[in-house]
Amino acid sequence: MKVLVIGATGTVGTAVASALEASHHVVKASRSGPVKVDLEDPSSLDVLFDELPDLDAVVCCAASGPLVDLVSAADGEITAGVRGKLLGQVALARRALRHLRDGGSVTLTGGTFSAPLTGGSLGALINTGLEGFVRNAAGELPRNLRINLISPGWIKETLENTDPCTSHQPGAGADHPFGPGPLKIRPIFQDA
Repeated sequence: MKVLVIGATGTVGTAVASALEASHHVVKASRSGPVKVDLEDPSSLDVLFDELPDLDAVVCCAASGPLVDLVSAADGEITAGVRGKLLGQVALARRALRHLRDGGSVTLTGGTFSAPLTGGSLGALINTGLEGFVRNAAGELPRNLRINLISPGWIKETLENTDPCTSHQPGAGADHPFGPGPLKIRPIFQDA
């Protein structure tokens, strides 16, 4: 299979591309890689798909939504988060579905909080929007195309770069807002 991995230079994308390369032809794309794409620039998506015919699958590991204070966050912060992770992945999916071979697959990346999280309202908005989009889009797809959403949870490297004042410790219990601790991401994407 010919698989396009968006965000292939990030923590998740690097692991996913590496896992898929064992049995597929993987094209790695990112804002900083040799194959350039930016989810916030729809024209870069158009160029990307024009240059990559005959794709069997697209996996998006790019984009993130910041933790922001609901009361003090500027409108621009909220808009930027929605534009990148939510609307960017929707734009990617719409274009991918027009260019995939019959029976092809699109996998997007969301997230989840196991409990309310201070600063997590924007993330909840984005992730719930992605869930609703994928759930409904799956019923609309022609040509045996598929769309999936993976919500891998918190990644160790993300936690290490998070504010050190947070109460999360790797391996925290399932009732902790960050969930049961860092996850191994490769199997999650390989099974999608």
